[in-house]
Amino acid sequence: MAIVVRRIERAIRTQLPGQGKKKQSTLLPQYNQKTPPCTDSCPSAEDIRGYLTLIAQADEYGRTPEMATQMAFNALTDKNPLPATMGRVCPHPCESGCNRGAKDEPVSINRVEMAIGDFGIGNQLKFKPLAEKTGKKVAVIGAGPAGLSAAYQLARRGHQVTLFDQMAEPGGMLRYGIPAYRLPREVLAAEINRIFELGVEFRPNIKVGKDLTLDQLKKDYDAVFSGIGAWTGRKLPLAGIEAPNALTGVEFLLAQNLGKAPKMPAKVLVIGGGDVAYDVARTCRRMGALEVSIVCRETLELMPATQEEIHAGEAEGIKLYPGFTPKTVHNQAGQVTGVEFLKVELGEKGENGWPIVTEIPGTEFKVETQLVITAISQSPNFDGLEVLHHENGWTGLANNFGRVSLEDKIWSGGDITRKLGLVTEAVGDGRIAAEEIDAFLKGQEYKPEPKKKIVKHQSMKLDFYQKTQRNLISELEPVQRLQNFDGYVLGFSKEQLLAEASRCMSCGSCFDCDTCWSYCGDSAIKKMPKGKHYEFVWDKCIGCNKCADECPCGLIDMT
Repeated sequence: MAIVVRRIERAIRTQLPGQGKKKQSTLLPQYNQKTPPCTDSCPSAEDIRGYLTLIAQADEYGRTPEMATQMAFNALTDKNPLPATMGRVCPHPCESGCNRGAKDEPVSINRVEMAIGDFGIGNQLKFKPLAEKTGKKVAVIGAGPAGLSAAYQLARRGHQVTLFDQMAEPGGMLRYGIPAYRLPREVLAAEINRIFELGVEFRPNIKVGKDLTLDQLKKDYDAVFSGIGAWTGRKLPLAGIEAPNALTGVEFLLAQNLGKAPKMPAKVLVIGGGDVAYDVARTCRRMGALEVSIVCRETLELMPATQEEIHAGEAEGIKLYPGFTPKTVHNQAGQVTGVEFLKVELGEKGENGWPIVTEIPGTEFKVETQLVITAISQSPNFDGLEVLHHENGWTGLANNFGRVSLEDKIWSGGDITRKLGLVTEAVGDGRIAAEEIDAFLKGQEYKPEPKKKIVKHQSMKLDFYQKTQRNLISELEPVQRLQNFDGYVLGFSKEQLLAEASRCMSCGSCFDCDTCWSYCGDSAIKKMPKGKHYEFVWDKCIGCNKCADECPCGLIDMT
């Protein structure tokens, strides 16, 4: 349960004879469970509060830590089948919404997720189908996070899923983009295999649009989901950049993950300010580069890379030059030898969505390099899939659930619909599309669960909760982790997992703190058996509002 300062034990007040009847309010209290902001901020819509409190309250419900963690695994994977993966690669937007951040520090949701996922792998936990076989067939194009998520949700609902991918192994950018030191391949393989054990058929080395047409899939299958991703790296629009030692971030990471990376020189220049730029730079350091520089247009505050990546890169010796734009590429004997940059100021966004750039004369500087890698953006390859290529350069949608057109049986999600996005967004897209496909195959209208009110910290009693320090994850020292591509994040111990889960304040959901019961002077609140919390006794309640005022988690409303 949530860590609290005190538990109030106050005698129930009785009404003294002769004092008359107390004033009755027109409003009465109700227990209304609400959506916590962590879940509202999670593109995968995970039941974060649910799995945190399952672990935190294990002892109260007579469960062993192992029983509670398995229950947490089941709750988490209802929405996201890749918890150990997401716990390593997600930039955790959920934590930006965590109400505990207004008290001390957000709960380390991402690393709790990693611990639960690792527990699932270590204990060989399996997924259970939700429905009997339906006889319906669905084709999924692309075995990245969107496709894997869609395949998982469809298979557990009883549909036969065939997953097509152009590569030899599944995972998409999880396998061929994200470096192994961030996402160990044995972790990814274990989580994907668990999806395949539901009966998903994987057909590798097939590029739909070339080896197999989309029309053929539409003919052979009852529905089609497209999650082809964005595998083409954007190059700098500068003369001289077309050289053998100039690559895009996508090209470089793909080659490295296939064991075909170029020989690593001493000096490397990476252009870009996102996580891909850091994936490239940190990979180069592990491959032996002695001097790696990152240069980007954004200021340090505006860089899209996570703070964790920036700090890790600094610890690993990567030099960062924010606020500069490339102007001139220097060549010698057909090779890039350096790039000249100019300091810029970023203004408001223009019509194309990019900030207006103002160059500052006289601020030129040159970075000498033997290898230049641009990680500035990516785009999809729609060869043979032109019907999915809309005028905006990506795949447009006809509704909020991934339907490409209301007249056709094609859905889509992930990078190609978001113009690039997060892994957690792709997983959420795959799930939502799968839910509508499931309804479509049953001849029903898809109706998502109605959204509950979001509980904010302003409606909670934060003083009720004790200040606690965020548990920090263990990592190998930079000098050790630069020696290889092994995973360097060591994870929570069992004790740390319990301590961090217990920092959850159970926002908008009862955690049996007894506050409402203790403050009620009219015996209008009845304690129920464990797990059922409390009930109002309406003929005794006068609507004094005290229970709602004092409820720490914002559960009670006066209506």
